[in-house]
Amino acid sequence: MSINPFRISASPRCQIVPLPGNQVSFAIDGTERLRWHASEDAPRPFFFPLTGPSGIPLTRMGHPGAPDHDHHRSVWFAHHKVANHNFWADTPSTKIRQTQWLAYDDGDDEARMAVQLEWLAGPELHPVIKQDLLVAVAPAPGAGVFLELQTSLRSVAETIKLEQTNFGLLAVRVAKAISARFGGGVITGANGQQGEKALFGMPSAWIDYSGEIDQGIVEGITYFDHPSNGRFPSKWHVRDDGWMGASVCRDGAVMLYKDKPTAWRYLLHAHPGAINRDVASQVQDDFHNRSPMRLQKGGVSQAYTIERS
Repeated sequence: MSINPFRISASPRCQIVPLPGNQVSFAIDGTERLRWHASEDAPRPFFFPLTGPSGIPLTRMGHPGAPDHDHHRSVWFAHHKVANHNFWADTPSTKIRQTQWLAYDDGDDEARMAVQLEWLAGPELHPVIKQDLLVAVAPAPGAGVFLELQTSLRSVAETIKLEQTNFGLLAVRVAKAISARFGGGVITGANGQQGEKALFGMPSAWIDYSGEIDQGIVEGITYFDHPSNGRFPSKWHVRDDGWMGASVCRDGAVMLYKDKPTAWRYLLHAHPGAINRDVASQVQDDFHNRSPMRLQKGGVSQAYTIERS
């Protein structure tokens, strides 16, 4: 996969640029910092790359040492067990497809995107889940980036079950250089504990993965849970080999309903330096107090816009 960053106008400060092949570029100050991929050459959409202040990607495609983990695509939504369907692995009988984009909003404070997706399963790939995804990308201090993800899932049938598993819903595969096993990275939880053994399966309001992304350059990603999410603070699936995910179904199944969407909110902070718990605490407070995004019918020039409730 070829990623060719490019420069665009720096006004407004945060912009969305649609690209060929169902890709969308998010730019801050005229430079691409994130890209959304929704083409059908992959089993499910994903974000890649998410770049740190140095401009180096802090996420990667696939596992550095396991060729059977190509389903790890940087930043992505998936779930291992959905009514006996495996949406985590790459299989011919499950796909997630973007069906429509609804809004691309530029702005000086943040750029926002709204898309609709369907989770398809079975021999004929019938839809079983409908997903709405709202995305906001904003500049962070020290040339960092905030990636806010707000999503809701609805069953196509009256109900469907996200079954108990460690795998799902939002996963992040960090760059090789900042993984603990393949690089010099460190995993840190909100309580200050570090490493896979201390944090795997434990509740935490956030998890951070930081390390030396290049010689003399330390950067990382902090992944924040939100108190509006069920079972907050989430228990985490974290690995020294370089990935982290909030396990929304670790302690039991979650039921989805046709007429009542189930929603989750998350924030990824690509930051300079090693984890600073004081900074993380302030970002956490700001995120927890931030109003959710809401899709609104647009005016003359746009079908929809995204506003803060």
